[in-house]
Amino acid sequence: MSIERVREYLSRFGVEDRIMEFEASSATVELAAQALGVEGQRIAKTLSFRAGEDIVLVVTAGDAKIDNPKYKKFFGTKAKMLSADEAVSLVGHAVGGVCPFGVNEGVKVYLDESLKRFDTVFPACGSSHSAIRLTCDELEKYSGSIAWIDVCKLPQND
Repeated sequence: MSIERVREYLSRFGVEDRIMEFEASSATVELAAQALGVEGQRIAKTLSFRAGEDIVLVVTAGDAKIDNPKYKKFFGTKAKMLSADEAVSLVGHAVGGVCPFGVNEGVKVYLDESLKRFDTVFPACGSSHSAIRLTCDELEKYSGSIAWIDVCKLPQND
């Protein structure tokens, strides 16, 4: 089970006991925000892409959307999300529980600048009923991310 893989992975940092599991689904930003009682933008959603030969995860704020021109400029290719089946086989987690922890070897993790607005964020932990509260520094350390990047856009305040 993917959550057990994440629990084992996070145990090397001594934070596996901070994983929260819910009765209700936390598979979407909205459901996770409800389960946690926080604003949706603080959910650290993990999006999975194929960038050329690479499998790439981009962790973004819950209210952020991929900005295609920024993505193409950074990765040198158009944003092409993995299918649900590809996420399981290539990343190691099912959609709804995709996270940057305990992923398959060779998967490259990037953190989007949209997360830096918050003291703490809540990424999933390998299942559609889990999350962990982390500071951005902790997220960076535990995810083994390559870099902070700017490939998203935020909703405009009207």
